[in-house]
Amino acid sequence: MEVDVSNADVFRTYLERFTSGDVQGAAELLAEEFAFDGPILQAKDKAEFLAGSTAAAAMARGCTIHRQWADGDDVCSVYDFEIQTPAGAGAIPMAEWSVIRDGKLVSSRLLFDTAAMAALMPQG
Repeated sequence: MEVDVSNADVFRTYLERFTSGDVQGAAELLAEEFAFDGPILQAKDKAEFLAGSTAAAAMARGCTIHRQWADGDDVCSVYDFEIQTPAGAGAIPMAEWSVIRDGKLVSSRLLFDTAAMAALMPQG
């Protein structure tokens, strides 16, 4: 029996894996041509994204998804990205617009207040 997984579920699973430290599991849900555009990282493919997101993955401590909207291949998610650094712990509100095809993320555009992130980064 084939289980129908929605595009919103694919994103939720990806984000939960990434923020819980299962980067390999999250990577399984990224297409090879995955493109990422965010305030700190831009990547043209899956390998570049994974290499550039190691610091974010290391400080991630979970997520809380508040709302998701899906329209065909497009999924918009509003969530708190929970982090812990030597400077403190907190949750950064984020919005991410992803395109998902055949069960894999092919692109994501991430928006968040970089000042909120910077406040939790070690100084020096």
